[in-house]
Amino acid sequence: MRGVVMHAPGDIRVEDRPDPRIEQPTDAIIRVSATCVCGSDLWPYRGVQKVEGPMPMGHEYVGIVEEVGSEVTTVKPGQFVVGSFWASDNTCEICRAGYQSACVHRVPMGMLGSQAQYLRVPLADGTLVATPEVPPADLIPSYLAASDVLGTGWFAAVAAQAGPGRTVAVVGDGAVGLLAVLSARQLGAERVIAVSRHESRQKLAREFGATDIVTERGDEGVARIKDLTGGLGAHSVVEAVGTQESMMQAIHSTRAGGHVGFVGVTHDVAVPGMDLFWSLAHLHGGPAPVRRFLPELMRLIGDRTIDPGRVFDLDLPLDQAAEGYTAMDERRAIKTLLRP
Repeated sequence: MRGVVMHAPGDIRVEDRPDPRIEQPTDAIIRVSATCVCGSDLWPYRGVQKVEGPMPMGHEYVGIVEEVGSEVTTVKPGQFVVGSFWASDNTCEICRAGYQSACVHRVPMGMLGSQAQYLRVPLADGTLVATPEVPPADLIPSYLAASDVLGTGWFAAVAAQAGPGRTVAVVGDGAVGLLAVLSARQLGAERVIAVSRHESRQKLAREFGATDIVTERGDEGVARIKDLTGGLGAHSVVEAVGTQESMMQAIHSTRAGGHVGFVGVTHDVAVPGMDLFWSLAHLHGGPAPVRRFLPELMRLIGDRTIDPGRVFDLDLPLDQAAEGYTAMDERRAIKTLLRP
């Protein structure tokens, strides 16, 4: 099969990879209908995260089940399925508490590389969720978004306790941040402040339900959010970048007693103890337990209540994956969809 492999920072190739096969009786093999490039894929692409030799890329996927192991009971060949970027058994004590991304048997799908024609999905019963029928082509991007960026944005909004009567600020205008805007509104937030300097992303944020746009960053961004909230700060703040500046802007933009949901993959972030102490803010986040939310998100997509697939503003065949990475790195694209 053909698949994306990163050989070194900036060096993306589409090459022949071994076809996946059933290795455990709990595995499934899917034919990938669509996959994509994640913002987190840009950390090794930019050399911020070390590249340990050639590695398969991708952890977001939807597709058709081709084959299942002897112990798989909840999905069958021919079904269209969505899976999380963590494989999980969905039965352990941590999974039952709603944190499947910390499943005691979890498998990171990024190690298997979903930017390919086929994919082995471990722990298929706990990881994959099937749609009632194979969806029309126009819904596939939205179902793909549910595999990570929508589920992550939703978790961020839930962790920040977005809801009726609340003002939510979203720091970060990538796909996760934009879908956190959509999520906050869907959860009933009264006001959503999107932090963005890019006109195209501001437009999409507005269409997803943002009521205000803040273009400033850092201390100036904090001051602007406080200006918009009577000097108090937002009830709920989503941090969707993963840098020191974005984390501190999120914490300082939160009113006393408010909640920060952080989902940006952190790099060299250190929260000063006294800043945290005096903030009186609740912090909750980390790798999103997407599997917890998949059934509800897939229902909302299937009945066309939400359209998260609009974050994909570049649609390419798999063989042009290198251009998809470059476009996102240069911020010419919010998110690249790849079609095997």
